[in-house]
Amino acid sequence: MALFVVILACILVYFALLRFDDILGMAFKIGNVLRPVIYGLAIAFLLNPIVKFVERHLLCLFEKKMPEFKKKQETARGLGVLAAIFVLLAVIVALCNMMIPELYRSVVNMISTVPTQLNDAIEAITKMTSNDTTLGQVFTVVLTQATDFIQQWLRTDLMEQANKLMSNVTAGMINVVSELLNWVLGLIVSVYVLFGKEVFSKQAKKIIYALFKPRDANLILHLTGKSNEIFSGFIIGKIIDSLIIGVLCFIGLSILKMPYTLLVSVIVGVTNVIPVFGPYIGAIPSAILILLSNPKMGLYFIIFVLVLQQIDGNIIGPKILGNSTGLSSFWVIVAITLGGGLFGIVGMLLGVPTFAVIYYVVSMVINHKLERRKLPTMTDSYDTYSYVDDNGEYVHSKHNEVLKEQRNDGEEKEFAEEGGDAMKERGKGEDADSSTK
Repeated sequence: MALFVVILACILVYFALLRFDDILGMAFKIGNVLRPVIYGLAIAFLLNPIVKFVERHLLCLFEKKMPEFKKKQETARGLGVLAAIFVLLAVIVALCNMMIPELYRSVVNMISTVPTQLNDAIEAITKMTSNDTTLGQVFTVVLTQATDFIQQWLRTDLMEQANKLMSNVTAGMINVVSELLNWVLGLIVSVYVLFGKEVFSKQAKKIIYALFKPRDANLILHLTGKSNEIFSGFIIGKIIDSLIIGVLCFIGLSILKMPYTLLVSVIVGVTNVIPVFGPYIGAIPSAILILLSNPKMGLYFIIFVLVLQQIDGNIIGPKILGNSTGLSSFWVIVAITLGGGLFGIVGMLLGVPTFAVIYYVVSMVINHKLERRKLPTMTDSYDTYSYVDDNGEYVHSKHNEVLKEQRNDGEEKEFAEEGGDAMKERGKGEDADSSTK
């Protein structure tokens, strides 16, 4: 039977490799069909902390005010889900109200003011290079041609691209409506998931214990709980951190009286969700936008963002996130680079907690093997002077230092004794020479 199963598995793997493109296409097709379910699970994951918070406080209130009420759990759960959905919809509406009008005004203002600003810049540079030197003339001609090109692009090519976009608006609207429908269905799915999360958890636990041995099943459940802890701590913490950074950015830009304050604050806050590279992803287009309006304010904005990110990286971020992932800065950069290269923005966002889970699993395996060999699991135990001898015994660095000091003391003592004997022999030789004389 074992031989038959092995041969059958090899045949299946062989045909799977032959039809890998078809299998991959089928997987993507199934993923597209189940997109509302995936969206629903993601929404439920994000809303679960709000549901738990509201449910916990309502249960305490019901226990104090209405101890004889029989449906406390169901009522608290329903109100918690309702509150979470209300918060989600309020955030979406607020972002749309802030982003869409401000973005429209920013684009219209940029199209109307950029040509004038370029002409002013050309005039200023022309005055600076008004002498009849060849370099000044060449510089003026290049800038004039560049300005004409940009103005021509804004007046003709940009409008042409807009016309092409409007010509494809039907297909775009269909895609947008389809995606919105998927999100609406996902919101409905999230409601069912939040109401029945305990049932789903019990069913999954039942299946795991039915398919795996108790030791393997307990390990799977432990890793699942640890993964949920890492992902929830990281994502929820980054959302709170980004919200704080967006508010601080709005307050700072309002005090400095910079243009596009609301739009830039939203961009900086949203992109701050991406670790390490997120602040720069949001700051670069924002700085260009402000520079086009006011170069002086653009320079102030760059300095302000650098200061804000230092505050976030050294004070706000560690206070909120703590060490939720357990990764060093090097592995964080590796995870973001790898995740972004493979899966884009989603990979940059989820690469850190995913890599943290993999790092945790690898650490568990390595520590288990070390414990079986009766070796220490702490990384600091394997410094320069520590080693494992041929018998498998661990030798600590402090023991090595003691042995080294004893060896040095013995060598010094031996050297002193040899020196004393040499001096004695030399003295005897001198006495013999004097007596001979």
